[in-house]
Amino acid sequence: MLKWIESTGKTEDAAIEAALVKLGMDRDDVSVEVLERAKSGFLGIGSCPAKVKVTYEVPDEPTPAPAPPPQPPRPQPAPRREPQKASPPPRRENPAQKRPAQEKPAPAPAPAPSVGESGKGEEISAFLTGLLEHMGANARPVVRLDEQGNYQVELVGENLGGLIGRRGETLDAIQQLTSYSVNRGQTKRVRIHLDAEGYRAKREESLVRLARKVAGKVVKYRKNVTLEAMNAYERHVIHTALQDYPDVATYSVGTEPNRRTVVAYSRGERK
Repeated sequence: MLKWIESTGKTEDAAIEAALVKLGMDRDDVSVEVLERAKSGFLGIGSCPAKVKVTYEVPDEPTPAPAPPPQPPRPQPAPRREPQKASPPPRRENPAQKRPAQEKPAPAPAPAPSVGESGKGEEISAFLTGLLEHMGANARPVVRLDEQGNYQVELVGENLGGLIGRRGETLDAIQQLTSYSVNRGQTKRVRIHLDAEGYRAKREESLVRLARKVAGKVVKYRKNVTLEAMNAYERHVIHTALQDYPDVATYSVGTEPNRRTVVAYSRGERK
């Protein structure tokens, strides 16, 4: 389920950061659309804050089952009275007889260990193993949990180019299927990063070089540049690579799967 909020700020980056703080999410967890660019005005007169629309995904809420219709009360038969019997006289205890020792209550059974997060790695591995077998791929998943609590999955095997696909499209699709399967119906989502043959690191290095090259042209010619359509992870790499680049701002436009990152000239809009 997709939801969105609108946020304002002195700059586009400030508006986006305010929305991320309010949602408690990272930049790569959301899609950003710039509704209004910031205007500085003349001597502070006529200035206008930036306005952005931040879209994010939340797990679908299960639909509660309808309550059964109320049943009419059934007539209860009158209680049957039993004849009272005379109680026997109290039995005198013989002091010579020892009372039997009271039995100790049986110990309560130990609670079953909670699966919780500890079972997510096995669940991820089982899902990917079945999916790879169905695809006829000669590969197996290796799952580990990093320090941030994210699951890093490496596909190990031979000739994995088909699992990566053009610009990682197949790898992204497998990652999305795995994330959906593991997080379906869960209130607390886990993040899964899928890689094969070190593709992610190579692609990230390539995107960082592209971002800096484009930013240099934007500053030189003072003209915005719109990059090719990228997925959320690749757009996040561009945003991160240029977040401290002088006189440059980045934002995304369009809708998935044709959402693009704009590298904009922003001298004078930042302090």
